Amino acid sequence: MPEAPTIDTGNTAWLLISSAIVLLMTPGLALFYGGLNRAKGVLNMMMMSFSAIGLVSILWLFYGFTVAFGDDKGGLIGDLGQYLGTKTFMAETDLWGETGIPLYVFLAFQMMFAIITVALISGAISDRAKFSGWLLFAFGWATLVYFPVAHWVWGGGFIGAKLGALDFAGGTAVHINAGAAALALVLVLGKRLGWPREAMKPHNVPMVALGAGLLWFGWFGFNAGSELTADSTTAIAFLNTQVCTAAAVLGWLVAEWLRDGKPTLVGASSGAIAGLVAITPACAFVAPWAAVLLGLVAGVLCALAVGLKYRLGYDDSLDVVGVHFVGGWIGCLWIGLFGTSSVSSLVSDEGLFYGGGVTQLGVQALSALIVTVYSFAIALGLGFLIEKTIGFRVSAEAEVDGIDLAEHAESGYDLSPAAGGSGGAFALAGIGTPGAAKPADEPAEPASAPVNEKVGG
Repeated sequence: MPEAPTIDTGNTAWLLISSAIVLLMTPGLALFYGGLNRAKGVLNMMMMSFSAIGLVSILWLFYGFTVAFGDDKGGLIGDLGQYLGTKTFMAETDLWGETGIPLYVFLAFQMMFAIITVALISGAISDRAKFSGWLLFAFGWATLVYFPVAHWVWGGGFIGAKLGALDFAGGTAVHINAGAAALALVLVLGKRLGWPREAMKPHNVPMVALGAGLLWFGWFGFNAGSELTADSTTAIAFLNTQVCTAAAVLGWLVAEWLRDGKPTLVGASSGAIAGLVAITPACAFVAPWAAVLLGLVAGVLCALAVGLKYRLGYDDSLDVVGVHFVGGWIGCLWIGLFGTSSVSSLVSDEGLFYGGGVTQLGVQALSALIVTVYSFAIALGLGFLIEKTIGFRVSAEAEVDGIDLAEHAESGYDLSPAAGGSGGAFALAGIGTPGAAKPADEPAEPASAPVNEKVGG
């Protein structure tokens, strides 16, 4: 008789740590997005991330995990009854595959992925979305899009198991998925009042850098933790995450410096996020030198991509599309260009630059396109339905006075001991006082905004 599986304490400890630091990424995202936002909407922006932690955790426990990682049913969905949250998995045999990791640890690790994927979308719709509308959208999109797509890519579904697409830690399932949904919501909600004529610069750059640093830290759990075990693949995923991100910081800064004449901390922070996004799908499939090249390319292209919204006229507030959607596509295709079996045995078709032709590149492009179309279509439908029923966008008055006050009855910066007749606390924080008229004359926005004006993750 074969030996009964036993818990591998080393792998289990590593994945528990990885799960905790991946969860930390969502508060890091809240700081990053909050700092990039205007002062009068910082709390609402952060609330979207924190609410995702609460909502998605419960959805994932009760049915999200079984939809994503239950036994495959037709390539589209997992067994709905296999891992229901009402069941208990505590026996020594309740381990995930051959990793020696308790099922609950893997469930918790993947829960953190689901949380941050939903939270990423929020940056595109800052300053103008009702909190109730956001919660309803997050519920619907997680259920209809993220859970099934995670199955398609990682859970034995058709993208990973049948097409043979490679995505180590979430280029398609997380970043392209969230970026496509963000674009759809931007089209449903429309532009912020005054955009692009009014300058809408980050209100707290140190907060942006702190958030980016926490995201960078957490991303080691995100990428290296996705191996589930502590081995040589974990090591190269960890190293590639660092060097690609470092190169992307430099790439973004060079693009910014050449275009605008000055390098900025916001640019460095956003370059880091672009590099982290791009390396996510490829971290265990490419050599370190190719990871550095990927970082340079992603840093430059994402820096340029964030300016497309001014040319095309869509108001993606914190550049979720320019960084996550574009960066996710770059990283996904990079596997088809530089993926090699000398790094990972999972690469069955060598990348184009290793003499393998375009087979894997085509598979990567097809998988990214499928996720793009599906996520965009469902998000567009959900957003439109919410707008036509309970309403998704706040009133113009609430948007001018400040969404924090309108939606949450609080402000991020109460700087005076007592509110004066002139609204001192709100004025110091850059928040309009209730009922205040919008200035008639506002500074004109350049036709093509500089790279560093409003960038985000």
